[in-house]
Amino acid sequence: MIKQLKDFKIGFDNSFYGTGRRKESVARVWLVRDTNKQIVKVKNTQKEYNLRDYVQRETLYYKVLYPLKLTGLEGKFGIYATVEGGGISAQAEAIMYGIAKAILKYNPEFRQTLKKAGLLTRDAREKERKKYGLMKARKAYRWSKR
Repeated sequence: MIKQLKDFKIGFDNSFYGTGRRKESVARVWLVRDTNKQIVKVKNTQKEYNLRDYVQRETLYYKVLYPLKLTGLEGKFGIYATVEGGGISAQAEAIMYGIAKAILKYNPEFRQTLKKAGLLTRDAREKERKKYGLMKARKAYRWSKR
């Protein structure tokens, strides 16, 4: 089964898949051989962007590519990611986690390197729910004695 996505041909023989999550964001990431394009597709708008343009900040861009740099695979794979939920920062971290998982599918020997860098541990911090009687999760209304 080969899917034609704009400039990518994603099939079982030339791509590796990983899912990344962070806060409310979910990223489905494919590492594609024989290309160096980096495309992000936003689920709710169905628009495709260049990865560097989508994450906007250089620090986030380098954070997304960190797993590839760490394993020495920079420039060997193209990235195709679909993202939904959360903000740009959380989506960027979700893409990073997805890339790390896809690298494991490519070569399980990188597990030790990625684990030591903390790229296989999902950041479980979520937004705390709002409680009744309070303005937000912990912020209370101003108290007045009289």
